[in-house]
Amino acid sequence: MKPLLFRIPKTETESFRVQIDDLPYFYDTLHFHPEWQITLMLEGTGTQFVGDNIDRFQPYDIYLLGSNLPHVFRSDAEYYTENLRAHSISIYFRGDILGENFFDIPETLHLKNLLNEASRGFRIRNREANALTTLVASIINKKGFEKLLTFLEILNALSVSADKEFLSGITYQSTQKETDNQRINDVFEFLMRNYEREINLEEVAGIVNMTPNAFCRFFKLRTRKTFSEFLNDIRIGHACRMLQSGDTSVLEICFANGFNNVSNFNRQFKNRTKMTPSAYLKKYDTKT
Repeated sequence: MKPLLFRIPKTETESFRVQIDDLPYFYDTLHFHPEWQITLMLEGTGTQFVGDNIDRFQPYDIYLLGSNLPHVFRSDAEYYTENLRAHSISIYFRGDILGENFFDIPETLHLKNLLNEASRGFRIRNREANALTTLVASIINKKGFEKLLTFLEILNALSVSADKEFLSGITYQSTQKETDNQRINDVFEFLMRNYEREINLEEVAGIVNMTPNAFCRFFKLRTRKTFSEFLNDIRIGHACRMLQSGDTSVLEICFANGFNNVSNFNRQFKNRTKMTPSAYLKKYDTKT
């Protein structure tokens, strides 16, 4: 997906930026920036897009996203209409934060490897607050040298974690053509608002004033997915959310997410989660 360049505000008194977002919903435009990004989700659920990966996000997820890696955390639909909050803490930093050669000394080579791994982005999923989430959250109360030490502690903790889930299948390379940026974000916005219903290729191609064939080539080049793959990823992500809630049958979830028959839903679901909807439902029933 083609992102928009996002500029992180800088200050003269800090070498890296800590940002608290406490909003009705998270920013919903796919974007990228040269800074690395660590984000701790505190409140809110929705759909994450990182490179060519589409999945769900939830409270206590921790992300490390590499320099210029396209991403967006799109809050669920109810956050746009109901009195809910999306709350996160993010740390933005450059690779030369401590000088050009800091990550080349023997004591920090593991951190250099961590930053290289972040080129695909990774997530650490936590079901509740723990030592790592507490450490990340603690940086908002630190200043000066203590704040820098906490930042290095966070990097070290991320580097040794055995729970990292890599996200994007590729290291994303992006051009900067603004017309392409806007086209992809228009498609993105349309799909997030309409994934529950039947969507045909001609309708989506018309949004960006392209023929269906031209749109298919354009979309695959910039997202590394076919249009149908991308749409099914969105639908399965929302199906997973409904299954986790445990309030709706598999049949109802199938049709509520734009699938017109159960066999196709089961096949697409298993392709993406490596289990059937029934098995996925049982997995979450046993954890509650």
